[in-house]
Amino acid sequence: MRAGSFTLPVALGRAGIVANKREGDGGTPRGRFRLKRLWWRADRITRPRTALPLRPIGPLDAWSEDPADRRYNRPVRRRPSEPGDRLMREDALYDLILEIDHNDRPRIAGRGSAVFIHVARENFGPTAGCIALRRNDLLRLIEWLSPRTWIHIR
Repeated sequence: MRAGSFTLPVALGRAGIVANKREGDGGTPRGRFRLKRLWWRADRITRPRTALPLRPIGPLDAWSEDPADRRYNRPVRRRPSEPGDRLMREDALYDLILEIDHNDRPRIAGRGSAVFIHVARENFGPTAGCIALRRNDLLRLIEWLSPRTWIHIR
Protein backbone atom coordinates (compact mmCIF):
# COMPACT_ATOMS: atom_id res chain seq x y z
CA MET A 1 0.00 0.00 0.00
CA ARG A 2 1.25 3.46 -0.83
CA ALA A 3 0.22 6.25 1.52
CA GLY A 4 1.96 9.51 0.75
CA SER A 5 5.67 8.73 0.93
CA PHE A 6 5.11 5.47 2.84
CA THR A 7 4.97 2.00 1.35
CA LEU A 8 3.30 -0.47 3.72
CA PRO A 9 3.01 -4.26 3.34
CA VAL A 10 -0.57 -5.56 3.21
CA ALA A 11 -2.45 -8.84 3.03
CA LEU A 12 -5.29 -9.16 0.53
CA GLY A 13 -8.10 -11.62 -0.03
CA ARG A 14 -7.14 -15.21 -0.85
CA ALA A 15 -8.42 -14.71 -4.44
CA GLY A 16 -6.45 -11.47 -4.94
CA ILE A 17 -8.00 -8.31 -6.37
CA VAL A 18 -11.23 -8.92 -8.29
CA ALA A 19 -13.26 -6.64 -10.54
CA ASN A 20 -16.57 -8.45 -10.02
CA LYS A 21 -16.80 -8.99 -6.24
CA ARG A 22 -19.24 -11.65 -5.00
CA GLU A 23 -20.18 -12.66 -1.47
CA GLY A 24 -17.79 -15.32 -0.18
CA ASP A 25 -15.43 -15.31 -3.20
CA GLY A 26 -12.36 -14.36 -1.13
CA GLY A 27 -11.55 -11.47 -3.45
CA THR A 28 -10.57 -7.94 -2.50
CA PRO A 29 -12.73 -5.61 -4.63
CA ARG A 30 -11.06 -3.41 -7.21
CA GLY A 31 -12.22 0.18 -7.09
CA ARG A 32 -12.13 3.56 -5.45
CA PHE A 33 -13.65 3.81 -2.00
CA ARG A 34 -14.23 6.38 0.72
CA LEU A 35 -13.59 5.78 4.38
CA LYS A 36 -16.74 5.85 6.49
CA ARG A 37 -15.51 5.37 10.07
CA LEU A 38 -13.00 3.72 12.33
CA TRP A 39 -14.18 1.01 14.70
CA TRP A 40 -11.87 0.09 17.59
CA ARG A 41 -11.65 -2.21 20.59
CA ALA A 42 -11.72 0.29 23.45
CA ASP A 43 -11.02 -2.56 25.89
CA ARG A 44 -7.67 -3.24 24.12
CA ILE A 45 -6.57 0.06 22.54
CA THR A 46 -6.76 3.65 23.75
CA ARG A 47 -8.88 5.96 21.64
CA PRO A 48 -6.99 6.32 18.31
CA ARG A 49 -5.96 9.72 17.02
CA THR A 50 -7.81 10.30 13.76
CA ALA A 51 -10.08 12.76 11.97
CA LEU A 52 -12.41 9.90 11.02
CA PRO A 53 -15.68 9.29 12.86
CA LEU A 54 -15.02 6.76 15.64
CA ARG A 55 -17.12 3.98 17.06
CA PRO A 56 -16.06 1.60 19.83
CA ILE A 57 -16.76 -2.09 19.22
CA GLY A 58 -19.10 -3.69 21.72
CA PRO A 59 -20.00 -7.33 22.39
CA LEU A 60 -23.23 -7.17 20.35
CA ASP A 61 -21.71 -5.50 17.28
CA ALA A 62 -21.76 -7.62 14.13
CA TRP A 63 -22.04 -7.22 10.36
CA SER A 64 -24.82 -8.62 8.21
CA GLU A 65 -23.39 -10.88 5.49
CA ASP A 66 -26.71 -12.48 4.51
CA PRO A 67 -27.81 -11.22 1.06
CA ALA A 68 -31.44 -11.96 2.02
CA ASP A 69 -31.25 -9.67 5.08
CA ARG A 70 -32.64 -6.16 4.54
CA ARG A 71 -29.65 -4.93 6.57
CA TYR A 72 -27.14 -6.71 4.29
CA ASN A 73 -23.66 -5.16 4.39
CA ARG A 74 -24.53 -2.99 7.37
CA PRO A 75 -23.55 -3.00 11.02
CA VAL A 76 -26.10 -4.81 13.18
CA ARG A 77 -26.55 -5.74 16.82
CA ARG A 78 -26.68 -9.50 17.41
CA ARG A 79 -27.20 -11.67 20.43
CA PRO A 80 -24.42 -14.25 20.90
CA SER A 81 -26.64 -17.00 19.43
CA GLU A 82 -27.36 -15.12 16.18
CA PRO A 83 -25.26 -15.43 12.99
CA GLY A 84 -23.14 -12.64 11.53
CA ASP A 85 -19.55 -11.47 11.29
CA ARG A 86 -18.71 -10.56 14.92
CA LEU A 87 -16.70 -7.39 15.29
CA MET A 88 -15.53 -8.28 18.82
CA ARG A 89 -13.21 -11.19 18.12
CA GLU A 90 -10.91 -13.25 20.34
CA ASP A 91 -7.96 -12.58 18.03
CA ALA A 92 -6.66 -9.07 17.28
CA LEU A 93 -7.72 -8.85 13.61
CA TYR A 94 -10.65 -6.53 14.30
CA ASP A 95 -9.04 -4.46 17.07
CA LEU A 96 -9.02 -1.66 14.45
CA ILE A 97 -11.43 -1.66 11.51
CA LEU A 98 -11.58 0.96 8.80
CA GLU A 99 -15.04 0.75 7.28
CA ILE A 100 -15.05 1.60 3.57
CA ASP A 101 -18.02 2.31 1.33
CA HIS A 102 -17.75 -0.86 -0.76
CA ASN A 103 -21.20 -2.00 -1.98
CA ASP A 104 -22.83 0.81 -0.05
CA ARG A 105 -24.77 3.04 -2.46
CA PRO A 106 -26.40 1.30 -4.07
CA ARG A 107 -26.18 -1.75 -1.86
CA ILE A 108 -26.60 -4.87 -4.04
CA ALA A 109 -27.32 -8.23 -2.40
CA GLY A 110 -24.54 -10.72 -3.06
CA ARG A 111 -21.95 -8.17 -4.24
CA GLY A 112 -19.85 -8.49 -1.09
CA SER A 113 -20.09 -7.37 2.50
CA ALA A 114 -17.83 -6.57 5.44
CA VAL A 115 -14.90 -5.44 3.27
CA PHE A 116 -12.69 -3.64 5.76
CA ILE A 117 -9.14 -2.51 6.31
CA HIS A 118 -8.04 -4.22 9.52
CA VAL A 119 -5.11 -5.70 11.46
CA ALA A 120 -3.14 -8.43 9.66
CA ARG A 121 -2.33 -11.90 10.93
CA GLU A 122 1.26 -12.30 12.14
CA ASN A 123 2.24 -14.21 8.99
CA PHE A 124 0.30 -11.87 6.66
CA GLY A 125 -1.98 -14.75 5.73
CA PRO A 126 -4.75 -13.93 3.24
CA THR A 127 -8.01 -12.33 4.33
CA ALA A 128 -11.57 -13.21 3.30
CA GLY A 129 -11.53 -10.14 1.00
CA CYS A 130 -10.32 -7.30 3.21
CA ILE A 131 -7.04 -5.41 3.27
CA ALA A 132 -4.90 -6.03 6.35
CA LEU A 133 -1.88 -4.18 7.74
CA ARG A 134 0.41 -4.55 10.73
CA ARG A 135 -1.22 -3.01 13.79
CA ASN A 136 1.44 -0.31 14.18
CA ASP A 137 1.26 0.58 10.48
CA LEU A 138 -2.52 0.85 10.70
CA LEU A 139 -2.31 3.05 13.81
CA ARG A 140 0.17 5.32 12.05
CA LEU A 141 -1.94 5.44 8.90
CA ILE A 142 -5.22 6.35 10.59
CA GLU A 143 -3.64 9.49 12.03
CA TRP A 144 -3.37 10.80 8.45
CA LEU A 145 -6.80 9.78 7.21
CA SER A 146 -9.98 11.82 7.01
CA PRO A 147 -13.50 11.34 5.62
CA ARG A 148 -12.20 12.98 2.42
CA THR A 149 -9.57 10.26 1.88
CA TRP A 150 -10.03 7.92 -1.09
CA ILE A 151 -8.75 4.34 -1.12
CA HIS A 152 -7.78 3.01 -4.57
CA ILE A 153 -7.54 -0.76 -4.90
CA ARG A 154 -6.04 -1.85 -8.21
